Amino acid sequence: MELNEQEVIRRGNLEQLREMGINPYPAAEFKINATTSDIKQSFKKDEVKQVTIAGRIMSRRMMGKAAFVELQDPYGRIQLYISRDDICTGENKDLYNIVFKKLLDLGDIIGVEGNVFSTKTGEISIHVEKLQILSKSLRPLPVVKHKEGVAYDAFLDPEQRYRQRYVDLIVNQGVKEVFLKRTKIFQSMRQFFITKGYVEVDTPVLQSIPGGASARPFVSHHEALNIPLYLRIANELYLKRLIVGGFDGVFEFSRNFRNEGMDRTHNPEFTVMEIYVPYKDYNWMMAFTEQLLERICLEVLGTTEVLVGDTVIDFKAPYRRVTMAGAIQENTGVDISNMTEEELRRTCIAFDIDQDESMGKGKLIDEIFGKTSEKKYVQPTFIIDYPVAMSPLCKSHRDDATLTERFELIVNGVELCNAYSELNDPIEQRLRFEEQLQLQKKGDDEAMYIDQDFLRALEYGMPPTSGMGIGMDRLTMLLTGQTTIQEVLLFPQMRPEV
Repeated sequence: MELNEQEVIRRGNLEQLREMGINPYPAAEFKINATTSDIKQSFKKDEVKQVTIAGRIMSRRMMGKAAFVELQDPYGRIQLYISRDDICTGENKDLYNIVFKKLLDLGDIIGVEGNVFSTKTGEISIHVEKLQILSKSLRPLPVVKHKEGVAYDAFLDPEQRYRQRYVDLIVNQGVKEVFLKRTKIFQSMRQFFITKGYVEVDTPVLQSIPGGASARPFVSHHEALNIPLYLRIANELYLKRLIVGGFDGVFEFSRNFRNEGMDRTHNPEFTVMEIYVPYKDYNWMMAFTEQLLERICLEVLGTTEVLVGDTVIDFKAPYRRVTMAGAIQENTGVDISNMTEEELRRTCIAFDIDQDESMGKGKLIDEIFGKTSEKKYVQPTFIIDYPVAMSPLCKSHRDDATLTERFELIVNGVELCNAYSELNDPIEQRLRFEEQLQLQKKGDDEAMYIDQDFLRALEYGMPPTSGMGIGMDRLTMLLTGQTTIQEVLLFPQMRPEV
């Protein structure tokens, strides 16, 4: 391993600490009784308060026999005042001049004990009485420097930030807030479902048949059983089995995997929440989804309005409803509702949309909507009543057998939710699967497989059910104002470093 000059110096400092009998990675517990946020919120000017705190050295200003240090813990930053005469007592005579001044570096993790006070400029600080090294940093942090109003050495390159998220979280303030909000979004959603009496469950990640969505799966192999297994593309068919089994509403935060392209809204590994509730339909689910998203916004953000770029998106219910055919006609002037497959191909050609022989009516319509209309819906909009060919797991529309009772919620030009009145007719479901099989034979590698066990489950009888899935990464993007999915994934997929 080649080391740069700074790394060589830090390793030298590490060895000197050890030679002085100081363990730079002590095993004993360091008992903390305060955090930076606790200290700042509870500070009272005339109160003497002793605190013990730990964190990372982010900056320091040496002033002869004293120094000011900026310490960062998980909750923020605070200033330390360190004086030689205060920390150098008894056997600690070299703690300031040698250890602190020469052998500690930016990025090192220390623990301190001292009194809280306010400086002449009003900055809440800690007057340090004891100092202990807790972890030596062997790599220098990319600390931003400013000269004549220009910032240098900022850690802003996206590829570096995503590969080294640990550094990104340390040096770029605000990054951690995105992920804390992500956690709050999950917690708020989970609590909403629990108060309704629905049950959180776990379903298999390794599946013998990749069902529940139209997508290309990742393929693995189980040595003991000598069979291929697939990383799940969706958990839908397992959750429906549980509805057959008698649950009164089930949900799961599902890690899904799709062997597809990557862009600002797609990552091959992503999180979806899916929920299924018996004796409901897609009309009920639309109202339920509005309530859910409005509540999450209020709990996490304190408002239903979210700023994404220069656009304010309002999640206050109710949301507009537009049929898929109506949306395409609204944006193109073309009515696709009664078109044949050949007419749809000609429409794709007219709009300069790529298409090939492997694509059936469903995919052709999906491409037309995606290329001509989807981006136009910025405010939350339910696109409803999809053609049957696009929705093999969805119940036929009660008023038009060529359509299905399905909606997608489009926000900021991107699909956020997908929901159905679920198909519970096992004979019709088998026919739909067989149609998907024909698409596979034509070369569509995203067409669904026939899941015989799921069909068997339906034959025992599944009550009328509505199901809905929400892309949790995309929801987090919207509620944190991010424009790429990589900003809301702690460790997005990257090419291996060469």
